[in-house]
Amino acid sequence: MSLGLWGKLGGAGLGGLVGGPLGALVGGVAGHFLVDREGAPFGTTPRDVVFTTGLVALAAKMAKSDGVVTPSEVEAFGRVVQVEPGARAGVVRLFDLAKATTNGYEAYAQQLSDAFHDEPGLLEDVLDGLFHIAKADGAIHEKEERYLRAVAGIFGLDEAGFARVAARHVRLADDPYLILGAERAMSDDALKAQHRRLVAESHPDRAIARGLPPEAVAIVTRRLAAINAAWDRIAAERGIR
Repeated sequence: MSLGLWGKLGGAGLGGLVGGPLGALVGGVAGHFLVDREGAPFGTTPRDVVFTTGLVALAAKMAKSDGVVTPSEVEAFGRVVQVEPGARAGVVRLFDLAKATTNGYEAYAQQLSDAFHDEPGLLEDVLDGLFHIAKADGAIHEKEERYLRAVAGIFGLDEAGFARVAARHVRLADDPYLILGAERAMSDDALKAQHRRLVAESHPDRAIARGLPPEAVAIVTRRLAAINAAWDRIAAERGIR
């Protein structure tokens, strides 16, 4: 999210453009949000705004579920949701309003799930971002884990999918095969093919080419690093060159 994204369109107008519970949330924030793009603000669907607004809203609800927001989590939130100084106050208002609204996280998660049903990788990006924030204080606590599992369920991730995302963040589940979504019985060639596919799907250039916001690009960059680190471990164990 940046000043270019939250620009000349007032909060209420942007809320109407987004629609649903996320649109109501944006519309409730005083109008410092701008949309400054060439041509139509977002094309046919404001996917970047839905992505970032949903990520902020779900992060806020996670903070409320845990009951305590630590300085390290605030810092992690700032790394995941990238804002220029002039836009920070608006994002803070959005975060605080999401914490206070009667709408539960389920409504926000469901809107994201509906918006990105054709691109489940984006839903995984949102979950990745939430994991980054949750683990910032050194541990993912029980309430946070329950929250993350519930969001993953709304996103349509099964237990294996949730475990694959968690393995990129939780040290105890740091299984390189799990991170690659691979089986230990797979051949070297099959593992190479799986690694190449994940690299292609998670490359930051692909996210940039699709016009995704900086938050999504940063998340897939970290995901790519985890995938390559897992591959390096497997290749070393198997002697693959």
